[in-house]
Amino acid sequence: MKTQKYSVNQHLIETILAWVNSGEIAIPEIQRPFVWDATKVRDLMDSLYQGYPIGYLIAWRNPNVKLKDGTTSEGKKVLIDGQQRVTALTAAILGQYVINQDYRRVKIKIAFHPQDERFEVSNPAIQKDVKWIADVSPLINGSQGLIKSVKEYCAANPDADPDKVEVTLTNLMQIAKKQIGLIELASDLDIETVTEIFIRINSKGVVLSQADFAMSKIASNEAYGGPTLRKIIDYFCHLAIAPEFYPTIVDVDQDFAATPYLQKMAWLKNENDDLYDPNYSDLLRVAFISEFERGKFSDLVSLLSGRNFETRQYEEAIAKDSFERLGRGVENFINETHFKRFLMIVRSAGFIDSGLLRSQNVINFAYTLYLKLRSLSCPAHEIESYVRRWLVMSILTGRYSGSPESQFDHDIRQIASRPIAEFLKDIEDAELSDAFWSASLVQSLNTSVASSPYLNVFWAAQVKLNDKGFLSRDITVNDLITHKGDIHHIFPKDYLKKSGLKRGDYNQIANYVYMQSEINIKVGNKAPKDYFDGVAVQCSGGAIQYGAISEMESLKENLRMNCIPDTIFEMKLDDYEEFLKLRRALMAEKMRLYYWAL
Repeated sequence: MKTQKYSVNQHLIETILAWVNSGEIAIPEIQRPFVWDATKVRDLMDSLYQGYPIGYLIAWRNPNVKLKDGTTSEGKKVLIDGQQRVTALTAAILGQYVINQDYRRVKIKIAFHPQDERFEVSNPAIQKDVKWIADVSPLINGSQGLIKSVKEYCAANPDADPDKVEVTLTNLMQIAKKQIGLIELASDLDIETVTEIFIRINSKGVVLSQADFAMSKIASNEAYGGPTLRKIIDYFCHLAIAPEFYPTIVDVDQDFAATPYLQKMAWLKNENDDLYDPNYSDLLRVAFISEFERGKFSDLVSLLSGRNFETRQYEEAIAKDSFERLGRGVENFINETHFKRFLMIVRSAGFIDSGLLRSQNVINFAYTLYLKLRSLSCPAHEIESYVRRWLVMSILTGRYSGSPESQFDHDIRQIASRPIAEFLKDIEDAELSDAFWSASLVQSLNTSVASSPYLNVFWAAQVKLNDKGFLSRDITVNDLITHKGDIHHIFPKDYLKKSGLKRGDYNQIANYVYMQSEINIKVGNKAPKDYFDGVAVQCSGGAIQYGAISEMESLKENLRMNCIPDTIFEMKLDDYEEFLKLRRALMAEKMRLYYWAL
C-alpha cells in the first residue's frame, strides 16, 4: 500500500505570515518580482473579507540534512505554489515592501470603505477622502486598535452609524484570523515527483520548471549565500536584455551593489548585443552542466539539498560544496571575457543574428562546451573550431530538440572523460556521413517552414563565406541580415500564385534568397527567364536594370554563391519543381563544405 506523500492542514493567515517573517516558510521567489497587479491584491482582500476560499498553498519541506556531529537539521518549508498570494498578504496586511517588475521596492496599500464595505487600491484621491480608510494594514495587523479607529472614523464622518462602522471594522480585522489551507509535501519526495504533483494540482495549468525549483533551493539557503547567488543570476539576465537597468540596481539594492558581483557584471551596462540573451534557466543550466558534469536539473536540486547519491542520505558538506561549485559556474558564465569570446566564436560561424539561432538548448550547450574546454586547458584555436562545429552539428541533427536533459547528461560526461576530437568524430561519422549531406539534408530542405534550422545554417554559411546577396555586386548576405534585409523568392511569389500554386509550394525554402528590395521590385512577378534576359543584357553592355552586376563572370559567381543552377536563364513555370530539386542539392553541398571548414 502506497503511503500518503503529503499532509493538509488549515492555518490562520497570521500564522502563515509569522512563519514567513521567521523564515519557517521560505518564499523562494520562483517568479522573482511580484507580478500581480494591485487590483488583484484588492480582490484577494475582498475575498478574505467575504469569507471566500483563496486556494491552497503548497510547500515542500527541505530534506533533513546530516550535520558533522551526526545530528540532522530540520529543513525549512519552501513555498512552491502560492508565492504571489503570500506576497500580496505581506504587502496588504503587514505593510511590507514588494519588488515590482522593474525591481523597485514599492508599497501596495489597500483602502477600505466601512460604510459600503468595499475595497479599493489606495490612491491620492482616496487618501484625501475621509469616507475611506486609506490603508488597512495597521488595523489588520493589530498596530492600530479597533476603538480608536472607530472613534476617528466617526469623528470625520458624523453621518456614519457607529455600530455599523464597529461591525465592519471588526470584520476587517478578522481577516488575519481567516484560515488558508497548506499542503505540505513530504521531504523525501524527489524533484520529478514534486514537479508532477505541482502540475497536477495547479488548476491554472502553470508549469513550474525544474529550473524554478533549483532557484527555490538557491534563494532559500542563506547559510551558503543563496540569496546573493540568486541575485547574481537574476540581475545578469535582466541586464543582458535591459542594460539601462544598471543604475536601478545601484539605487534600489545597495547591499548587493556593495558586493564585488555587481562590478563583475558591470560590463553589461554598455552592452547592446542581443545575439544571446540568457534567462535564469539558461544561465543555471550552463553553469551547472559545465561545473558538475551532469545534465539534469533534478540532480542540481538534490545536490543543493546535500544528497549523497551513493548512500541516499543528505549531508551538509555536500550541500556546502554544491553551492560553492555552482557559484564558480555562475561566475564563469557571467565573466566578460568568457561571454564575449564565446559570442565571437558563434559569430565566426556565421550566426550573426539571434534569428538564426532558434534553439536555446543548442547555444546553451555550445557555451557549456566552451567553458568546459577552457577548464580542460584546450588550446584556444581548437576550442574555436570544436565549438563552431558542435554548434552547427547540433542544429543540423536536432541533437537537443524535444527533452534534451538526457542528451546533455550523456554529452558532458563523454566530453569530461575522453578527448573532444575523438567524441566529435564519432558523432560526425554516425550522423554526418556522406548519405546525410547527399540525401537526408536534401530531403530536409523540402519544406516551406521559414524558420527551418537548415535554412538558418545555409544563411550562416553564406555569411561565413562572405557571399553576396542575390544579383548584388557589392551588398553581402551579412549586410542584408544585419540591416534586416528581406528574404525574397527566386521564382516570384505572385508569379507562382497567379499560376495556381499553393502557399506550401511557392514558399519552399529552396525558393528563398536574400535580395536587395530595389532589385526585388524590379524583378516584380516576372518568370526567371524573363528577368534573367534583362540581367544578361546588362552583362553585355546594356542598361543596368537588376542590381549592379555588369559582367557575365561576376553573374555566374553570384549564382554559384547563392546556389542557383545555371539553367535558371531558361526557366519558366514548368521548370519550378526541377529548379527546387537542383537548388536543394546545391544548398546541401554548400553546407557540407562550410561545415568541414569550420
